[in-house]
Amino acid sequence: MSAGTVHVLGGVQTDFARRWGRESGRPLASMLESAVQDCLDETGVPARQVGTVHVGNFAGERFAGQSHLGALACSLYPEWASLPASRHEAACASGSMAALAAMAEIEAGRYETALVVGVELMRNVPGSTAAEYLGCAASVPDELNADVLPWPSLFDAIAQETERRYGLDHAHLGRIAELNRSNAVRNPWAQTRDWVSSPGEFSADDVANPTVVGRTRKSDCGRITDGASAVLLAGPRFAARWARRHPRRLLSTVRGWGHRTAPLSLADKLTLSRDSEYMFPNMRAAIVDAYTRAGIAGPGDVDVIETHDCFTITEYVALDHFGLTKPGRAWEAVEDDRIGFNGSIPVNPSGGLIGAGHPVGATGVRILLDAHRQVTDTAGEYQVPRARTAATLNVGGSCSTAASFVVGTADEHTR
Repeated sequence: MSAGTVHVLGGVQTDFARRWGRESGRPLASMLESAVQDCLDETGVPARQVGTVHVGNFAGERFAGQSHLGALACSLYPEWASLPASRHEAACASGSMAALAAMAEIEAGRYETALVVGVELMRNVPGSTAAEYLGCAASVPDELNADVLPWPSLFDAIAQETERRYGLDHAHLGRIAELNRSNAVRNPWAQTRDWVSSPGEFSADDVANPTVVGRTRKSDCGRITDGASAVLLAGPRFAARWARRHPRRLLSTVRGWGHRTAPLSLADKLTLSRDSEYMFPNMRAAIVDAYTRAGIAGPGDVDVIETHDCFTITEYVALDHFGLTKPGRAWEAVEDDRIGFNGSIPVNPSGGLIGAGHPVGATGVRILLDAHRQVTDTAGEYQVPRARTAATLNVGGSCSTAASFVVGTADEHTR
């Protein structure tokens, strides 16, 4: 194992169908505690051996009236009473920012282990209130309109721009929603695993799949979700000792990463990319950076992808940014079913955000966890056969923050 390598020993997520606000007087703290304790139990690492904690959370102040979540984590165990801990926020990419910060500390040699936990409480308020709270990640006040929901409106604008630049058939977006919902049925932690789809739910049927705003329909939209996810990261020496203690367990390696941030407003991003072949150059650059750091050429060296799909258009745009098709031709990857569960490069076997759920601050950690599960053959019924390399994308806002990881099976790449 090479110096500076970061490994994922394991992790957990809560049941994303669970409504924590109905069960606890302190639901945010309860989710955090559950994910952290279960992660330590799953990896067999005692609390005293955790060197640092990084918490991803977007809007604890608004949904739960609670900030300072690093200190909240330090309340969990006596051994953590003076542990270095911090909270990270980058809208829907908050969990990935926590993971990147934890990785940097391990790579710098500060700590041998880091626990990364993402958490978000969202279902304790009415939907209209949740939409208001979530809107603060847009460009305030320019992108907020009292007459429309902010995020469906902004991502509908992305769909409109996609149509203007390249052409867009809503049937391809409906197929993405259908794939992710069908994948979620295999995932025991997915929010929609027990949902029954009605005829026409993924079509242009105005009754079965009503319009939310513009061309964006109900099935195009991700979930409002309560949930937490945690992973335990380790440097090479700790990982080697851990592997000897757990000879039947596989760990994974973060082989590459990318992180790029574009201006906050969607209009500014679209103006900047008007002469680019990619709609979001920062997103493309983050993915290419991850490929380059991992030493791979592109998606031909990847077995599975977990990507952000807060709306179907988010995944649609991501497909060409990953390099699955040439720019503007993402429809090809939908039509030939290469992204299906049995396709040549399955996308979101977990169900993604549309199927599995989207507790905002936890999403980046959950995506990283599912990449780890795939390459260590621990994804259960949604395991992609023979997956050894996974690529991810997690975005915040209207694709302003973009984070990508390439995760590989450790025994193939670091021994």
